[in-house]
Amino acid sequence: MKNFLLKIIDSGYFIFKNIIPLKTYRYAVCGGSNLILDTFLYFICFHFIFHKDNIDLIIVVLSPHIASLLFVFPITFVIGFLLNRFIVFSESELSMKTQFLRYLTVGIITLLISYFSMKLLVDVLLFYPTPSRILTILIAILFSYIMQSKFSFKVQKPVNKFVSLKENKE
Repeated sequence: MKNFLLKIIDSGYFIFKNIIPLKTYRYAVCGGSNLILDTFLYFICFHFIFHKDNIDLIIVVLSPHIASLLFVFPITFVIGFLLNRFIVFSESELSMKTQFLRYLTVGIITLLISYFSMKLLVDVLLFYPTPSRILTILIAILFSYIMQSKFSFKVQKPVNKFVSLKENKE
């Protein structure tokens, strides 16, 4: 499955080869695909599952745009983790558990960014929910890419054994 996805994803890289590195391209394709899925599921949840109505959970009442956000998050979170682990950052030697916990941390922070952005855009500034969700995702993408590459799937710098041996002899 991994090789099949890589063939499909990498087939369009020739267009961007002189502009961006392969890893950034793969991140953009995987993230963009997950973004499209997220936006589609959000739209379906908001309009057809929650019918633009508040959701009364007894202890809290969720607005439909927040309920949709929370409903879609676990689905796109798991898909995003798998794509990042096996397609984008496959060279990372961190254990899957470490990667998952770090990805979860970044995911929760991103979810909070999304939550507060949605509250601001929809409830305070009175923008439409679906375009607000798209804008919120774009804000979160930059944060997420930096955190995923520098934290969640951090690649350990290889130790140059030749330099280490040379220093030990001196």
